[in-house]
Amino acid sequence: MRKQNIAIFFGGKSPEYHVSLESAYSVICSLNKEKYHPVMVGITKEGGWFYYTGDVEKIKNDTWQDSGDCVPAALSPVSGEGKLLLLKNGHADFVQVDAAFPVLHGSNGEDGTIQGLIALAGIPLVGCGVLASALCMDKDRAHKLAGLEGVRAPKSLVIYRADEEAIKDFAQNTGFPLYVKPVKAGSSFGVTKVERWEDMKKAIELAFLYDNQVIVEENIEGFEVGCAVLGWEELITGEVDEIELSGGFFDFTEKYTLKTSAIYVPARISREKSVEIKETAKIIYRALGCSGFARVDMFLTPQGEIVFNEVNTIPGFTEHSRYPKMMEAAGHSFTELLEKLIASVLPAPK
Repeated sequence: MRKQNIAIFFGGKSPEYHVSLESAYSVICSLNKEKYHPVMVGITKEGGWFYYTGDVEKIKNDTWQDSGDCVPAALSPVSGEGKLLLLKNGHADFVQVDAAFPVLHGSNGEDGTIQGLIALAGIPLVGCGVLASALCMDKDRAHKLAGLEGVRAPKSLVIYRADEEAIKDFAQNTGFPLYVKPVKAGSSFGVTKVERWEDMKKAIELAFLYDNQVIVEENIEGFEVGCAVLGWEELITGEVDEIELSGGFFDFTEKYTLKTSAIYVPARISREKSVEIKETAKIIYRALGCSGFARVDMFLTPQGEIVFNEVNTIPGFTEHSRYPKMMEAAGHSFTELLEKLIASVLPAPK
């Protein structure tokens, strides 16, 4: 049997470009090369697409596009062809693609856009589809849908412009601190913890740099817990993890350096509460139409209440990232995890 070509998309026109490089590097290195051939598709910060055939180390250190190993590329939207078109010197060639694995984070990669193109092309997709990707990226709509399933979310206010009167009313009724976030963004870009009214305007302006909608949320006392979910109809969960903060919140710097915070897997909670969190994660996963894999983030209050935060449909995917570590704690290695994800979307070999 020939090796099956798996298109690994990395980079992306997103503030999370460098995070994607790290994740894609780990996926490519850990792929079962006896069964799969990685077709590496790099997307620049400006949105250019390239078929990359060079050293995978250049992806990790972001020198991949400086080499002579890049050919301009585009995914054919003709359903069923499964072709990555190579555009060079006025001629078009192609590479056959058996499945697509977008290892992209944030806007233009995790929000349903590239998933839509892959769906048009009729290529099997590893991960969440168009609707689930778009819904999970939208914090407001994700919270509302989870709420219909009985899962509590933070009180919030969504604004399309700096409506000072509405924000002030919400702040007075809810109390400080408050969190100001772009409605659709990842890795805590544009997020501010606001302790007093005088800092609200600056926080709103920052959030609007990342999206045309901003959400103001109540602060939830307690700590953040996460649950890795894998599957379609029958779901597998990893062990619940716990984020311990020494101060502030889990912003971009803390997520990728852990300078003043720590992550515990399994979380330091009772077995009964861990089971409850896993079941809540499954409810949220299904309510938002997720498939393949996703990480569901929640808060656990001092009273033991579980409060929904957000879903990451393409979470960090290095061997040391939260999702793989939670799955590893449940007995699923990184290589095994990749095998399950890819094999599940490919047709059975003839």
